[in-house]
Amino acid sequence: MNTVVDQALLETVELTPRIGTEFKATKEQLLSGKYAAQIRETLEQRGVVIFRELHLTKPEQIEFAETLGSVQGKAQGGIMPISLDKKVNAWVAEYLKGSFFWHIDGASDDIPNFAALLNAHVLSAEGGATSFANTYAAWDDLPEEEKEKLFGLKVQHSFEISQRYVNPTPTVEELTLWQQRKPKIHPLVWTHRSGRKSLVLGSTAWEVQGMDPAEGRMLLCKLQEWATQPQFVYRHEWKVGDLLIWDNTGTMHKVDPYDPESGRMMSRTTLEGEESIA
Repeated sequence: MNTVVDQALLETVELTPRIGTEFKATKEQLLSGKYAAQIRETLEQRGVVIFRELHLTKPEQIEFAETLGSVQGKAQGGIMPISLDKKVNAWVAEYLKGSFFWHIDGASDDIPNFAALLNAHVLSAEGGATSFANTYAAWDDLPEEEKEKLFGLKVQHSFEISQRYVNPTPTVEELTLWQQRKPKIHPLVWTHRSGRKSLVLGSTAWEVQGMDPAEGRMLLCKLQEWATQPQFVYRHEWKVGDLLIWDNTGTMHKVDPYDPESGRMMSRTTLEGEESIA
């Protein structure tokens, strides 16, 4: 692990060589906004940043999030409870089962959200660890001849396809709800405004445009296996009070399955998207 110490910066520890950085910080330091530029830059470079056992309240979570970007749904409070308990939110609980598989949030949207903050309140006795794969690093490490073949390809992303991972035989009512979110066509390789490139994959990815369907699915399967190799992945074992932020534009993520009756509860704040996939 590499530790960075600078009087003008927060202390950081790199958790793996390619993804994941822990910040040593107090609530007061984060809420001041003084270190927002450092945190955001690290997030974009490292994909995931972590603040261990910080125990932010929900208002503090929103306050801190606003130092990093525009909070999605602020008029509704800016906090989404993340739980598989249907008594908390029946629709969200059902939808969240898809989070057991590698995905990018909002891949069927025009502009996916930039990042999300997840604050741990109650944990499950088993399962519930969250893994993140650095799709910038996965692209960077591809052989140049393969990059040439992939660049310019376009992929259809479908919310329906992602839901079929957990519910392969939906009712008409369920399918109608899924199909309200229309499929989107995105480049397989996202050229960001920074000039960096990342792969756009995950459970929503279904068809490669202009390619035989079976051949396209094989390509997407191979790329996902490549992008989720251990050298590109950070797996977070939660403790109550942990705050984790991931760059949704440069990572995929998934959670280990856990008992819906476990009481596991997280609060999530999402930062609005800032650029379309291009």
